[in-house]
Formats: sequence, C-alpha cells, structure tokens
Amino acid sequence: MIRDGARLIFTLGRLTTRWKMSTQESRIEIVPYDSDWPGAFEAEAARLRAALKTLALRIDHHGSTAIPGLGAKPIIDIQISVATLEPLSAYGRKLEAIEYVHVPNADDSFCPFFHRPIQWPHSHHVHVVERGGREEQRTLAFRDYLRDHPDVAREYEDLKRKVAAHIASADSQAQEHYAAAKTHFIEQVVALAIARGYPRDLVEA
Repeated sequence: MIRDGARLIFTLGRLTTRWKMSTQESRIEIVPYDSDWPGAFEAEAARLRAALKTLALRIDHHGSTAIPGLGAKPIIDIQISVATLEPLSAYGRKLEAIEYVHVPNADDSFCPFFHRPIQWPHSHHVHVVERGGREEQRTLAFRDYLRDHPDVAREYEDLKRKVAAHIASADSQAQEHYAAAKTHFIEQVVALAIARGYPRDLVEA
C-alpha cells in the first residue's frame, strides 16, 4: 500500500478473432483482467515493428493491461522508444499507414500520442518516447513497480473504478478528466519506484 505518513486520500475529480474490446461508447468501462492482453500486445508489436523497422528501438507493453491481474479499460497501451522525437513525420506517417491517428497536443514535445481506430472505442494507444529519456523511464518504472507490488496495483484499480463511476461519457473531455484524477497516485508511485531503482531493466527490447 502507498503511504506517506498516512494512507493516501484520492480526490475523484480488433485485436484478434478470439478477443474483442468490450468498452461501451457511452462510458469509461473498467473490465476484469484478460489473460489474452499480453498476446494482443505481442501481435500488435509485430505489426509496429514491421511498419517502423529500425526506427523502433524498443516496444513495450505498458498501462494497466500490462499488469497481471489488474482490471483495466480494454485498450492495449504501447510505448515505442525512438532515437529522436523530431521530426514527428518520420514515424507518424508510418503509424498512419497502419491506421493510427495522431492527436496533436502539447505533450508532443516529449510523448506524441496515437490511437486506433479513429473513433471510440479505441483498441490501441501508442505513446512515442525518446530512447533513454525521462518519459521512457517513468512509464516503465510505474509498470514494473505495480507488477512487483500487487497491493499497490489493487489500490490503483480501486481508484480507477471510483473515478470511472463518476464519469458519464467516454468523450475526449471525459478521458482527460479520467486521466487527471489518477495523476496524484501515478506521480507518487513513479517517484517511489524510481527512488527504489525501477525500472530494473532498460536493455534493448
């Protein structure tokens, strides 16, 4: 359990033929862990490697679907590490060729975001980061810490379910509110994880 003197109080503010997304268009849905998620990631990672070739220095499964036993939105989150984020078109055009859509945002300076399909519900989210950079480290530290600490993962799932229950739609604004409500928890876990030496392994993947 995450503690800082006292227990944290949080403010709620087509993968394969045998595994399909079940997210409802009308709301954000947290579903039980699906043992097919790792395989769905591997299948999509193969598509991404074929499209990006040597541009992709590593491809990682992250987010809640990468944590065994953790309930999640049924969307495969993928982090792609590249040598440099500029120009975005170097990898953006290749991702668009395999049906990913770029969402322009201020975060493009450190983590450009793509999704597919174009309409909600999405099946895959791709975050592009610089190899060896801070964002790559933070993402993998959070993932690995939750994998090693099931009690913290359960606390995270409880938070997500509480937040999702207070959001009536799944439009872009609702998605932003959902993400913002988790920020305090995530930042605390990331700081703790990095202080404890996570991520454990940042060799080529």
